[in-house]
Amino acid sequence: MPHDHDHKPDHDHPGHGHDHDHGHGHGHGHGHDHHHHGPGGHSHAPKDFGKAFAIGAALNISFVAAETVAGLMTHSLALLADAGHNLSDVLGLFMAWGAVVLAKKAPGGRHTYGLRKGTILASLTNAVVLLVAIGAIAWEAVRRFADPQPIEAGPVMIVAGIGIVINTATALMFMRGSKDDLNIRGAFLHMAADAAISAGVVLAAAAMWFTGWLWLDPVVSLGIVVVIVLGTWGLLRDSLDLALDAAPRGIDPKIVGEWLAARPGVTEVHDLHIWAMSTTETAMTAHLVRPVNPDNDQFLHDICGEMSKRFAIGHVTIQVESGGVATCHLAGADAV
Repeated sequence: MPHDHDHKPDHDHPGHGHDHDHGHGHGHGHGHDHHHHGPGGHSHAPKDFGKAFAIGAALNISFVAAETVAGLMTHSLALLADAGHNLSDVLGLFMAWGAVVLAKKAPGGRHTYGLRKGTILASLTNAVVLLVAIGAIAWEAVRRFADPQPIEAGPVMIVAGIGIVINTATALMFMRGSKDDLNIRGAFLHMAADAAISAGVVLAAAAMWFTGWLWLDPVVSLGIVVVIVLGTWGLLRDSLDLALDAAPRGIDPKIVGEWLAARPGVTEVHDLHIWAMSTTETAMTAHLVRPVNPDNDQFLHDICGEMSKRFAIGHVTIQVESGGVATCHLAGADAV
């Protein structure tokens, strides 16, 4: 589900769930919603971008090889550096692809959620790799200020122009999923960054060809670095948040808690936790204090459906407590 913008209620597609109220003499119950929902504000399984990954990886591996040969033939450090950056992005594509494949693995053994969390780890790794790669470009740009190097502008512009086409085409294949899935967003940013770098190489080579100003190459490179850092910082921040089990962006735990507290008969809400199971699925657990009531099954079913519809939380577990003599040891505001 989208983690970078607010989830809005969706009244056209009612949420679904199957709930269980286990009355063990203490008025406890658990509601579970394990359904995956399609687009439209619901939690859903990772999208299948296998074809996009395959095409993108094949195109970029071929381009890396061509760019390396061209860089050696034209003595262009810019092309060689860009080839190295493109290679890191190919590795990033494979990481993101592998995470999507792992996320489809059924739960089993000690991995009771399956391997969905791999999508979060892949998006985090992609952000770090991208920042390291552009750090190397920035270092090279600074070094070139002290030692400007002439380049064969014509061949460099042709090769970099091809890079713009390939990377833009690859980025477009991931664009439709970049808002809904942080892992796909990482792949999209990698390819978009490559297209921007190739465009910078073309512009710098053209300007140097006409003016002879060798310092334009490092200036343009540093400008590209700044743009990519600004774009990647959000990916790194969101990935770290999800890796640390923060509630996904667009889901406010306070609002969720207030909504639960307003349900019929609920006198207290505690031990509320909301976290990302993957870059597309969200889970929640909570304890509700509510007198023993024969409608608990329907009550839990309704809550699970509304959680999916209102907040895009697809995996919900609710424990109902009767509020008798015994006090839940997780009732404190600071209890975890």
